Amino acid sequence: MLIVQTLKDSELRYRRLFEAAQDGILILDAATGMIEDVNPYLIKMLGFSSKELKEKKLWQVGAFKNIKASKAAFEALQEDEYIRYDNLPLKTKSGQLIQVEFISNVYLVGGKKVIQCIIRNNTEYKRVLVALGENEKKYRDLVNQSPDGMFIIGMSGKLLTVNKAMCSQLKYSEQEFLSMKIWDILPKQFYDQYRKRIKKILNGESVGEAVEYEVRGKDGKIHYVDVISAPHYSGKNIVGYQGIARDISPRKRDERKIRQQLAHLTALSAIDRAINANFDLKLSLSEVLIHVTTELEIDAADILVLNSHSPILELSAGRGFRSKTIMKTQIPMGESYAGRVILERQLVHIPNLSDEPDNLFPKSFLAEEEFVCYFGVPLIVKGQVNGVLEIFHRAALEPDTEWLDFLNAMAGQAAIAIENSTLFEGLQRSNLELALAYDATIEGWSRALDLRDKETAWHTQRATEITVNLARVLGLSETELVQVRWGALLHDIGKMGVPDEILHKPGPLTDEEWVVMKKHPTYAYEMLAPIRYLRLALDIPYCHHERWDGTGYPNGLKGTQIPLAARIFAVVDVWDSLTSDRPYRAAWTEKKAREHIHASSGTHFDPQVVDAFMQIPIN
Repeated sequence: MLIVQTLKDSELRYRRLFEAAQDGILILDAATGMIEDVNPYLIKMLGFSSKELKEKKLWQVGAFKNIKASKAAFEALQEDEYIRYDNLPLKTKSGQLIQVEFISNVYLVGGKKVIQCIIRNNTEYKRVLVALGENEKKYRDLVNQSPDGMFIIGMSGKLLTVNKAMCSQLKYSEQEFLSMKIWDILPKQFYDQYRKRIKKILNGESVGEAVEYEVRGKDGKIHYVDVISAPHYSGKNIVGYQGIARDISPRKRDERKIRQQLAHLTALSAIDRAINANFDLKLSLSEVLIHVTTELEIDAADILVLNSHSPILELSAGRGFRSKTIMKTQIPMGESYAGRVILERQLVHIPNLSDEPDNLFPKSFLAEEEFVCYFGVPLIVKGQVNGVLEIFHRAALEPDTEWLDFLNAMAGQAAIAIENSTLFEGLQRSNLELALAYDATIEGWSRALDLRDKETAWHTQRATEITVNLARVLGLSETELVQVRWGALLHDIGKMGVPDEILHKPGPLTDEEWVVMKKHPTYAYEMLAPIRYLRLALDIPYCHHERWDGTGYPNGLKGTQIPLAARIFAVVDVWDSLTSDRPYRAAWTEKKAREHIHASSGTHFDPQVVDAFMQIPIN
């Protein structure tokens, strides 16, 4: 009884599993192929009733009878006792086509062979797989259509996935990328930055924060990229990281170009200021060469100036040369590339000096300097060539248009500096010649005055020399001293308006004659004021008879109302008169004259001027 009950219990458990199973189950007679049993799930799946399925051979049932392979498969199953179909199409009673996984095997039940068929409806699973495949394709298409590089990198640094943009940017194929590690495209100087960045990412930090890197393409060129990275998961585990790399090389090139243009403008402005601030040609040209070598990133440069009197080029400034002998260079035009530049009036470029069959540079010069390439640019202002800017580099150069434009701009600045210096030197020469002419003319007038008044012969020259020395001690500038000198030389020019009978009268003058004599400062003013270049020299001829206490003439000026030059000359004029012989008296001793001047300090003379006068030696 116990055995029977156990069998019943086992049968009940099997029946419950059979009926509750969520897969379709068929039980066939292995000998005949007759369907002996079918579970509820299969009835629901196929839409056939139990009656329509049982006691029929498998290939006679509507769902299976149109499958030509059913009978052959049954026969194979009988032989092999196992068969499986992953994607078997079946039609339900309603005509709907479904995809099923069909697994059959043979086993013994009470000595009888039976076939158990497990039928699993894969239609939804297949639909999901198809949908996933379509989504995967859409995702892949989106990734590959992205203009930004996309990647997945494993924990070891191996590249696991890259998109087309990544391949296009760096010129590697997808297969090449997938055989590489990140270290193959990342320059060494970024290794530490990269490791710190990955550590942050794997800790969940700085996700979405863009970081700039340099990466190396297959052609060796450096690309600049902004990278946004995040952890890459498999389930809940971080197995690497993924990210987007935006190529910012064009932007970086533009930024570099803007910085370069700004630097060039700054350099041009600095050179303009240097040229305008001074007329020292060597200083101006040295400033040009500093910016030429720095901004153009070349090894050496010089500026040769054309001698205005002979076909000789003279080195005016040089920078970056190893040899100091270059600074003493004088080159005949016909024996140099610079001469060729001047004759052709255009840029001369020699890419490789060692390839020149008849090199115009001395072998010793090239051996010491090791220059590879050469540029020579003519310095032209107003159609005239006044020199050459030469560029030397110890490696090959492939300059772009902007580089050449800046070189020409520098040549223009150098040409302007030379022109300005030439004009300034000419102007200085003309001014000097004019000043000498003025001085000679004024000295001539002064001697003419001394000839008219023989009693005061050489008084003017002596007084002028002492006045200039005293004025220098009192701090007047060299420019002011020129006017002081001229004023002293012409201090008595107003006496040309005084009649001879008064000027040469041997005895004392009457009151009326003094009135006439005292007009000579006014006559001086009237004579000299119309002469523009002598207006600043008027102080002495017009005011040297004014007195510190205001009792002088012609205007009765007092104290500092009297121009300083006139106050200085007043002291010297009296000194020279007192220490010189006159027809009406002998010369005073220096001691007596100094005592008189000291006694007149504060009345006749400016005390400050008197103090300074007492300190200077007088020959």
